[in-house]
Amino acid sequence: MSKAYEIAKEMYAKIGVDTDKALKKMDEIPVSYHCWQCDDVLGFENMSDSLTGGIQTTGNFMGRAKTPDQVRADLDKSFSYIPGPKKVNIHACYIEADKAVDRDEITPENFSNWADWAVEKKIGLDFNPTYFSHPKSEDGYTLSSNDDKIREFWVEHGIRSTKVAEYFGERTGMTAINNIWIPDGEKEFPVDSLIHREHLKDSLDKIFAGDKEHKFHKNAVESKLFGIGSESYVVGSHEFYMGYALSNKDALITLDTGHFHPTELVSNKLSAMLLYVNEILLHVSRPVRWDSDHVVAFDDETRAIMREIVRLNALDRVYISTDYFDASINRIMALTVGARNTKKALLEALLQPVDTLKKLELDRDFGSRLAFTEELKAMPFGLVWDEYCERNNVPTGSDWIKDAKQYEKDVLAKR
Repeated sequence: MSKAYEIAKEMYAKIGVDTDKALKKMDEIPVSYHCWQCDDVLGFENMSDSLTGGIQTTGNFMGRAKTPDQVRADLDKSFSYIPGPKKVNIHACYIEADKAVDRDEITPENFSNWADWAVEKKIGLDFNPTYFSHPKSEDGYTLSSNDDKIREFWVEHGIRSTKVAEYFGERTGMTAINNIWIPDGEKEFPVDSLIHREHLKDSLDKIFAGDKEHKFHKNAVESKLFGIGSESYVVGSHEFYMGYALSNKDALITLDTGHFHPTELVSNKLSAMLLYVNEILLHVSRPVRWDSDHVVAFDDETRAIMREIVRLNALDRVYISTDYFDASINRIMALTVGARNTKKALLEALLQPVDTLKKLELDRDFGSRLAFTEELKAMPFGLVWDEYCERNNVPTGSDWIKDAKQYEKDVLAKR
C-alpha cells in the first residue's frame, strides 16, 4: 500500500497537487451521518406505527434497529468502516424518556444519552425537529396550518429543538446544525396558496425569535419539491426558503440533492447561492425519478458538488450531511456505502489542480482546460483513497464487506 501511494503521490505532484495536504484537509472536515438509516425513520416515541408526512421507506430487510442502543451499536459498526471526522444527525423522534413526552415538551435531558455517546466517541451531533408521523400532522399541515393551536404546538416544538441543538453543540464542542423541514402541502394545488406560506413565515419568525442562544448551534431551513400526498403543492418550496434565508441572517439554507426537479443540479446552484448567503447545509442523497432518497453513489453529480465546493473555496461555508433511507438492503451497508462515497467524492475534489485550471480559464485556453479535466479522470485517485483509509485504521477497498456480513449474521439476523 505504501509503495502504491508513493506512486500516486508522485503522479499528482507532477500536476501540482500535494496529496498529503489533501489527506490532512480531509481530517478537518466532518461529515454528518443520519441515524434514521438504521431504523427506517421510525424513532422511539411510539406515537405512530408508520412513517407519514409525504416520505416513504421501501423494503423490509431483516435487522432493523428497534432501540436507541441498537441504533448506536449499528452506527458504531458502520463508523468502523468510514474514515475521517464524524457527526451524527438526530431527529427529535429519537427521544429517550421514561414516560411519554410530546414534541412540544422535549428538553435537552431527553437526548442526554446521545450526547454522552457522542462525547465518548469524540464525534459531533446535529438535530432536526420532527414535523411528521404525529397526530397533529395528519391533515398535511404543521407550521403552516390554518389552525392557530396546531401552529402554536409546532412552533413550541421548533423552539425546544433549538435548545437541544445548543445542548449538543455545547456538549460535543462542535457546532450543531438544527435543520427545519416540514412536510406541509396538498395533493391538489389550493386556491389560496399564499395563506399557508404567510403562516409558515410567521411560525419561523417565532421560532427564530424564541431561539436566544446561538453560541453552539445554527438553524437551517430545508425545502421540498413534493411528497406522497403533496404532489402538487408544497408550502416550503425552494423559492420560499431561499427568500427566507436571504431575509434572515440567522438562517442557513439547506440544499438537499433529492429535493429538486430531475433537470436541476445542486452543483449548479452553489456559486449562485454563496453570493448571497453566508453558509449552506448540504444534504447528500440520490434521487431516482422522485425524491426516493437512494443510497449515495459515487456518481457524476455527487462528484460535481464536491468539486464545486472546493473550487469555490467554500469548505468552511458548507456543512455536509447525508440523508437517505433504504430498507431493502442491509442498513449498515447502506449507511457505509453512502458515507464512503461522500468522502470519496470530497477527497477526489481536493485532488484537483484548481489554480492551474483557473489560470487556463482566465487565459481562455479552453482546449487545455477540457483536456486537463478529462485527464484527471484517469489519475490514480483510488490509491490515495486507500491511503486515507489506512491512515484512519479502516478497511480499504471491499475489505469491510465480509465483516459487515458477519455482523448481519451475528447481530442483525437475531433481532
